[in-house]
Amino acid sequence: MLSWVSGLSEKTLANDQERRAALTEQTASQIQLLTDRAEVIRVVDEIDNTVDAKDWTACRGYFLDEIYVDFTSLAGGSPGSMAADDLVGVWSTNLYTDKPSFHMRTNHRVTIEGDRAEVVSKGYALNILRRHTGSNLWEVWGIYTHTLEHTPQGWKCSGMTLAVTHARGNEKVREFVPG
Repeated sequence: MLSWVSGLSEKTLANDQERRAALTEQTASQIQLLTDRAEVIRVVDEIDNTVDAKDWTACRGYFLDEIYVDFTSLAGGSPGSMAADDLVGVWSTNLYTDKPSFHMRTNHRVTIEGDRAEVVSKGYALNILRRHTGSNLWEVWGIYTHTLEHTPQGWKCSGMTLAVTHARGNEKVREFVPG
């Protein structure tokens, strides 16, 4: 009878170890997914934070070298690929040091499939121009879609699309660049 109890204990122990191993693997996978989700949201939010801080070097660091950009609902033109250096260069020219801005993003919907992610979020931006152009404010609301790729350096933005839902204020504020 002792050998039967001993055999049962060994079998129970083996089953417990298998269950623990399966739970550990499942838990590790869930933790990685949550970590990746938090990181892609952080990248998207930090793009806005570095733009408002006028920290163009840090801003550039959140992008792949070549990115897809579609801001046609804001400024016309055509969507397409461009060098991230060029995009950040345009932002640094248009959102120069003396032109305060405030960008905010919320309601992130994140999809992650392997080394690719997509974040759809609601966004708001305010630009302030302290010049005699009429009203000194311009605001925009919209739906942003960011695509990201996981690289050896972490998650990097590979694309941005803005679908404007509402804008108000003085367009000259958005467009003005000192001569």
